[in-house]
Amino acid sequence: MLQAGMTAIGYETMVSKKGDLPLLTPMSVIAGRLSVQIGAQFLEKPYGGKGVLLSGVPGVANGKVVIIGGGVAGRNALQIALGLGAHCTLLDVRPEILTEIENLYGNAVITLLSNEWNIAHSIKDADVVIGAVLIPGRKAPTLVTEEMVKSMQPGSVIVDIAVDQGGIFETEDRTTTHDDPVYERYGVLHYAVPNMPGAVPRTATIALTNVTLPYAVEIANQGAQQAAANNPTILTGFNVHRGKLTNKDVAESIGAVYTPIETLL
Repeated sequence: MLQAGMTAIGYETMVSKKGDLPLLTPMSVIAGRLSVQIGAQFLEKPYGGKGVLLSGVPGVANGKVVIIGGGVAGRNALQIALGLGAHCTLLDVRPEILTEIENLYGNAVITLLSNEWNIAHSIKDADVVIGAVLIPGRKAPTLVTEEMVKSMQPGSVIVDIAVDQGGIFETEDRTTTHDDPVYERYGVLHYAVPNMPGAVPRTATIALTNVTLPYAVEIANQGAQQAAANNPTILTGFNVHRGKLTNKDVAESIGAVYTPIETLL
């Protein structure tokens, strides 16, 4: 792309005035909601899980779901896990996010500041652990060590929404596919499919088109440069322009030279 001198606008890096990722949000919503559904499925004994029903039944404890990350994906995972009746713990590094979660759900959710000690003690008896940490344009940090995974009970399930950005689990040594979605490490099932919304293509396509089309129309009608001048959100999506790499996070991640897009317009 750099050699061709093309303009490349990445919808996944577009940032709104509010600081969110408006074109990535629908995929994060879908992935978050799917993650619990998938975790519940692979907890079933025929799929290699420990044979736990997340909702429990009268006289039998409900399953435990731990969600690392309280962004869009994490909150949607929490919504579904609570709906299924699971015992839920959510960890995040931002106290204000934990406060929002508590204000929404009260004592129905255990909220913990995300650090090594809290993660280790939360996941060791979890049935499903969901990684929902996203840093736009950067590799996901490794938050769950190999030793932490070893401490989990056999037949537990890990679902990492951020696996396409490297994943947050040290035991993730490969990605998987929808046809062959899990592998086992230390008795724990790892679901590591990069494109989780691809499992529900109809829902994903409509949801993504709903938010993408208005920006695409602006670019088509005005041209990329004029659209970027009129709409700061489009400007933040410029990754490549006139043979230069114009996204700082991407440039730093691959060790390339960064050129501010403002200097090229």
